[in-house]
Amino acid sequence: MGWIKRNLFFVIGGVVALGLLGAGGFYIYKGWNRNSDAADKLQEIYGTLKNLQQQKPSPGNSKIDNTKIAREQHRQLREWIDAAGKYFQPIPPIPADNVTSEAYAGELRRTVDTLQRDADSAGVVLPPKYNFSFSAQQPLMKFADGSLEPLAVQLGEVKAIAEAIFATRVNALDSIQRVRVSADDAAGPAGDYIDDHAVTNDLAVFTPYVVTFRCFTPELARIISAFATASNTFLIKAINVQPAGATSAALGNAAGGMPGVGTPPDVGMPGRFYPGNPGGNMPPPPVQPPVQPAVGKGGLQTILKEQLLRVSLEVEIVKLLPKH
Repeated sequence: MGWIKRNLFFVIGGVVALGLLGAGGFYIYKGWNRNSDAADKLQEIYGTLKNLQQQKPSPGNSKIDNTKIAREQHRQLREWIDAAGKYFQPIPPIPADNVTSEAYAGELRRTVDTLQRDADSAGVVLPPKYNFSFSAQQPLMKFADGSLEPLAVQLGEVKAIAEAIFATRVNALDSIQRVRVSADDAAGPAGDYIDDHAVTNDLAVFTPYVVTFRCFTPELARIISAFATASNTFLIKAINVQPAGATSAALGNAAGGMPGVGTPPDVGMPGRFYPGNPGGNMPPPPVQPPVQPAVGKGGLQTILKEQLLRVSLEVEIVKLLPKH
């Protein structure tokens, strides 16, 4: 004890030094652990970067920054989406809001009357008393439950299609066919409908229509151009073109005679002369000299002769789903 008393400051200094050494050792140990963990994370990051560099495409290097290029392409894609949005404008339903049976019945009659007058102004021939595929709904004042909303949408879309057809001044509009969306459609004529249905995916709803009309090739080209440049998205899925007189010719053949060719008299009819009936009291018809082919007068030959066409277009209207 005497030694401690004589060397008290030395003892206190030694104890403090030992404490500081212990604290320093603990600090070094903790720092070593942190450095070890940081080295493991750095090694993991380095391994991830190495894997990314080996992938195709890779983030790039000091010469090519693929990450920056990807950001630029993403910006360009967003700009394209915004620019393309003007071609996906929805067609407003008729009526646009407050769809009740009374409101829809009134708007249906006004719309059909307006389209009939527009067709007359454009010189487009319509079937008699044509209701633009709404024959089942035209006389009604009350409609099936749950059908007013889809019927209002279809009325707006049919109006848009008809106006596009009238703007090109085709010769005649034979029909516009739509899908059945109401129980009332079961009572409508079959010619107003197609056996199809709307299709919905993650982005949009595709509603099909079939439009049949008669025109010449310039009007057909204008119709395709009008659908392609419309602010509403019309997709032409198929085009069926045939001569407008093909149907009537087929009916004439089925009736038993070629168009423009007379039918020979009945065998055994008295007073007629034909081969196999030499006893007829009428003289044989005079023999006609063979017709000589006409000699051309020179000039350009007709390569393509324009004729009236009957066209059926399968059109889909694309309606984007609302963003969530």
